[in-house]
Amino acid sequence: MLKDETKIEKALLNLDEFCEYLGIGQTKAREILTKTNNPYTVRIGNRLYANKFLLDKWLNTVSGNKVSR
Repeated sequence: MLKDETKIEKALLNLDEFCEYLGIGQTKAREILTKTNNPYTVRIGNRLYANKFLLDKWLNTVSGNKVSR
């Protein structure tokens, strides 16, 4: 059995993983994670993490929203 077949998906994404997952830079990621109105930020000590399950759920609810001009 290969290692990748038994790999468990992480529940929390650290800042670098969050950036890679969303394709954004660290400055924007910190801005997003420090906002108090998102349901997916987890603070452990002074480190920020994103709960991947809640992040995916939130992305599904906001995707497809039309931007007013």
